[in-house]
Amino acid sequence: MSPNGYSWTPTAPPDRGFWTEAARPRQRYWLHILLLVATLLSTTVVGVGLAQTFAADRPFDFDMGFESYVSMWHDPAILLEGLPFSLTLVTILLAHEAGHYLTARHYGVDATLPFFLPAPTLIGTMGAFIRIRSPILTKRILFDIGAAGPFAGFVVLIWPLAIGVSMSKVIPGASIHGDLIFGTPLILRLFEWAQFPGVPAANIYLHPMARAAWVGLLATALNLLPIGQLDGGHILYSFIGDRSKILSRIFVAWLIPMGLFFTYSWLVWAALLFFFGMRHPSIVDPTRLGGTRRWLGLAALVILVLCFTAAPIRPGS
Repeated sequence: MSPNGYSWTPTAPPDRGFWTEAARPRQRYWLHILLLVATLLSTTVVGVGLAQTFAADRPFDFDMGFESYVSMWHDPAILLEGLPFSLTLVTILLAHEAGHYLTARHYGVDATLPFFLPAPTLIGTMGAFIRIRSPILTKRILFDIGAAGPFAGFVVLIWPLAIGVSMSKVIPGASIHGDLIFGTPLILRLFEWAQFPGVPAANIYLHPMARAAWVGLLATALNLLPIGQLDGGHILYSFIGDRSKILSRIFVAWLIPMGLFFTYSWLVWAALLFFFGMRHPSIVDPTRLGGTRRWLGLAALVILVLCFTAAPIRPGS
């Protein structure tokens, strides 16, 4: 989510950015629906590959994922196998963006419905986003909109994470074989300890539903990084204002050693954020956030710690 400037007319008190109906751009509902359906299809195809390899006790590989695109034309019924993954993942993404959207509309900030991004990737999507089309005038509103998405997504993913872990299997070396090795966030490890006491994470083969929740954990952690246009950057800015711009650069620089020592994907994120995600529009608002929002800011930090893993994805051996 990124607040972008737009022509607007205030018709309410200064802490709310209401638009007149004449100024408000029309929602392209057909586009939002089309992207949602396409994303549901692309993630379901990936889910088919995950379900079939899980049933066969084999690590998921890229070939299996792309084979599912071919198989669905010959037997569309196999798409049913992919629904536990796709419906879980799309619901988590939708909850995250709905948190942003509903909070924005609550404050009269003009926002689009979520744009989903289907893609033939490892998870079948590049995520989702909303566009903020009017200025955000106070730090309080910025905090609430920025925090609402990660909080909503995190709350929604807890239940499928628990169910998915309960349906997972213990297979020696299951998570360290295959094309890719997936990291284990702290909250996932806590659920694994509860379900499989004493079993190493490397021996737990996650059910596709748990894998979808894992993607939700990764998305939540990435969004809560305290950098520029990310949700965590908005939260940081709402507390310390323009000083957050210096900290954003420090955190981006921190991703470089993370990429060198843990996984090269952090280098990609560092480059993307440096070139496209650093700019944060200034908000002239001397008001300090109250105690409740300070506690919520601490809660956001706790969620980041629970969801974060130093090496989310790295090549298998």
